Amino acid sequence: MTTTIDAAEVAKFEAMAAEWWDPTGKFKPLHEMNPCRLDYITRQIAAEFGRDLTQPEPFKGLRLLDIGCGGGLLSEPMARLGATVVGADVAARNIPVAQIHAEQSGLSIDYRHTSAEALAEAGEQFDVVLNMEVVEHVADPLAYLTACQHLLKPGGLMVCSTLNRNAKSFAMAIVGAEWIMRWLPKGTHDWKKFITPEELLDLIRRAGLDPVDRKGMVFNAVSWRWSLSERDLSVNYVTASVKRA
Repeated sequence: MTTTIDAAEVAKFEAMAAEWWDPTGKFKPLHEMNPCRLDYITRQIAAEFGRDLTQPEPFKGLRLLDIGCGGGLLSEPMARLGATVVGADVAARNIPVAQIHAEQSGLSIDYRHTSAEALAEAGEQFDVVLNMEVVEHVADPLAYLTACQHLLKPGGLMVCSTLNRNAKSFAMAIVGAEWIMRWLPKGTHDWKKFITPEELLDLIRRAGLDPVDRKGMVFNAVSWRWSLSERDLSVNYVTASVKRA
């Protein structure tokens, strides 16, 4: 079986596994970004599958994969919204952390220590694949995104976020987040592996998916909040793509 796993990248997240649910720890930036990510994800799923977000469990009947699930920061809210959730991560130490937290929260989530390629090879199929902040950590982005495409049912939706590669993203994601604010350990991100929106959309198309939307996720240091932007994709951004039926 081919794999796009980058062992050095996995090791970084293994070392931080126990801190996933500490909002003041090494994953503080993700906790702060999470409401913005969830806003985008829920709206895209609702639009694609005709669901009413004001109803209880609006995603009931949808099978969802959270690839690179970490401690379950996205898997848990998706389960609360009614989706049948599989959370997968190649960092083995993340899985028991996620499982324990889900049990404590009274949620049933199928967490697995596995890869996108292994799931695709096993013939797994999902309505939705969440692919958030993973593609910049893999060894072969095209092969990885192709595996994600195989995991989608016809008519399925992939939401994929990553970091743009430019001087501003280096200043904010590397210098700011890792060196100055020390939100993340130095070396968590490799700026050379960041992907521009044009590159990502090209990779998504080559993987066999049709991009339907993209937005920037912008941090405001004054209000200390993240928000979605139609135009500013200069650092963090998120895309939605569909597998045509």
